[in-house]
Amino acid sequence: MDNYAELTGNIATIGYGLATLGPGIGLGILIGKALEGMARQPEVANTLRTNMFIGVAFVEVLALLGLIAGFLFI
Repeated sequence: MDNYAELTGNIATIGYGLATLGPGIGLGILIGKALEGMARQPEVANTLRTNMFIGVAFVEVLALLGLIAGFLFI
């Protein structure tokens, strides 16, 4: 029975590691495209920056949900 507890802990750790891949990739794409848009059209930089921060907040919520789910299902 002790081995099962150790196994589920390892699986939860791997699961959270995989859950962070999506938001990490999403943040990279989101910030990269926002900076690309700001470089192409500097006059809309303020609007793009605001929308980027709203998008970053939503992506970070996904990462936090993965963390919380990892704690709840251990």
